[in-house]
Amino acid sequence: MTDLKREAWLLGRSRAALAALLLLFLCAAAGVGLGLATVARDTAAIDRMLAGQRTEDAALAGFVRDAGYGAYYGFQPTWDAPSDLAFAALGSRDIAPALLRVRALALEGQIYENEAANPELALPGRFDLAFVVVYLAPLVLIALLHDLWSGEREAGRLHALEATPSARRRIWAPRVAVRVGGVLVALLLPFAIGAAVAGTDPQRALAFAGLIALVCLFWTAVALLVARRGRTSAVNAASLAAIWFALTLVAPAAANLAINAAVAMPDGAALARENREDVHAGWDRPREATMQQFLALYPQHAAGSALPPTFHWKWYFAFQHLGDLHVAETSDAYRSGIARRAELARTTGWLLPPAGLAQAMAALAGTDVAAQLAYQQRIRAYHTRLREFYYDYLFSEKPFGAADLARVPHFDPAGSM
Repeated sequence: MTDLKREAWLLGRSRAALAALLLLFLCAAAGVGLGLATVARDTAAIDRMLAGQRTEDAALAGFVRDAGYGAYYGFQPTWDAPSDLAFAALGSRDIAPALLRVRALALEGQIYENEAANPELALPGRFDLAFVVVYLAPLVLIALLHDLWSGEREAGRLHALEATPSARRRIWAPRVAVRVGGVLVALLLPFAIGAAVAGTDPQRALAFAGLIALVCLFWTAVALLVARRGRTSAVNAASLAAIWFALTLVAPAAANLAINAAVAMPDGAALARENREDVHAGWDRPREATMQQFLALYPQHAAGSALPPTFHWKWYFAFQHLGDLHVAETSDAYRSGIARRAELARTTGWLLPPAGLAQAMAALAGTDVAAQLAYQQRIRAYHTRLREFYYDYLFSEKPFGAADLARVPHFDPAGSM
């Protein structure tokens, strides 16, 4: 304990070290604060959508005349509520929609709709605690540890310190422990406060804290390896800065480019455009051919498939669904490509620990690509239930009124896919 107190006192005399730790603490606090604000904004948007849905349902009940009206005008809310850990690692939530209102129309033209945003602003990602841990904390560790031995050598004290009995245990280990401990406190204290505010599950919070500790331990090992073998403080700092630049910026970017080149996938915008064009072309196709294709999928509705000479909703929703089927193979390839790229990125994370630990943080927070794809799959499963609910009314010619709106399936955000 005396050795730790001595090293803490020595660290406290270094204004540069204290400034670095204070700056890291402020950045971590800012990351937690911005993360909590983002989660609160998403939660408020979901609450507003659900509150507005009641008003919209009441308005729809005032003029709905049949099931076709309900299916066409009835927007149904779906949402992906942020987890209790999302504030610490926002992940893909800055580019993926957290809520979406869908109808029983063709889904592919709806599922990728989102608010317009400047892509250049989204490129760097959100400033959150995970960003501070992965990108900024290593720089502070480098600043604190790069001259551990070279600084004493340049001051002419290294040989005397090395000659001290049990120097490794009494001098170097406490010095490393105090400096790394200061970094951990600067990161974990804001996180603990944020977790308390967000009501994070204690086990999940401990797991995330463990990932923060692993990031710090990795960079501590790298810094000590370079500092022990280096000669001058300037060379050590430059070497460690180059390693940080390579491991956190250059190598992950190169890996991402290689993965994108290796895994080809359809263009999402072209997919949505093709879906819309095929749906619009449905107006000009022979109605009998449309119904034959649809009944091949839903033969149970054959008894009620006869069409009147004029427009009927059953034909309209039949070619809407056929529009989705027209791009089904491309849509599957698109989602498979995203999943494959994410899988390769996780594999790359084993070779690039900083990137791998960042991915682990997003996965633990439920904000990674896998969570985004899972939400989309829940939307697809719900959309199928919604369509088939209205098909029963449309093909049986059952009356549909305001009271039937209460029986429309509702989205379950935690439901199975």
